[in-house]
Amino acid sequence: MSETNPYMMVGERLCMDFINTVSWRESAEKRREWFTGYAELVDWCIHARVLNGQQAKALLLKAEEKPAEAGGVLKLAVEMREVMYRIFKSIAEDTSPLEKDLDRFNEFVSSFYRKLQVIHEKDQFTMKFDYAGDNLDMMLPPIFQSAVDLLVSKDHLERVKQCEGDPCGWLFFDTSRNRSRRWCSMADCGNRAKARRFYKKEK
Repeated sequence: MSETNPYMMVGERLCMDFINTVSWRESAEKRREWFTGYAELVDWCIHARVLNGQQAKALLLKAEEKPAEAGGVLKLAVEMREVMYRIFKSIAEDTSPLEKDLDRFNEFVSSFYRKLQVIHEKDQFTMKFDYAGDNLDMMLPPIFQSAVDLLVSKDHLERVKQCEGDPCGWLFFDTSRNRSRRWCSMADCGNRAKARRFYKKEK
């Protein structure tokens, strides 16, 4: 992780990187939550280019004024992330997602898409979420849209994989030409696996 970007963005899709905001996801002892507060959620969104600096500043100011509302948004963001994780993990494992997760996912669809509008600008039509600049949950719909786009792209779902490094648990979209990617990062889990193989061989 660099000083300018302290977050590992290895998922190749916004929704994958969002899901990966838990370190050592499948370890009860080592698991670490990145979103320990609303400010951490906003900071991550800056690095993920979901928010710009001006938007982030406005959100943090409002969060100070309405801490309970900001806490609710944080809780909602974590819930959304975990629903997305379970659904995409089931895809990586070639199993069916739980019905309760799909139901909750569709509740997010109903909630967020009420704000989706067709806008005409610069001689073209685009679809944008119509959120005011200081809506505390304004970062969630674009992240959720990334998950929807990936889910409905039927030809690409086989590229959704889970890192083979135990107990990493991170998900990623495999963009390699021969679809042979196995690790969240060769510099991280890949190197650890290589070291373990070397140790066993030497032993």
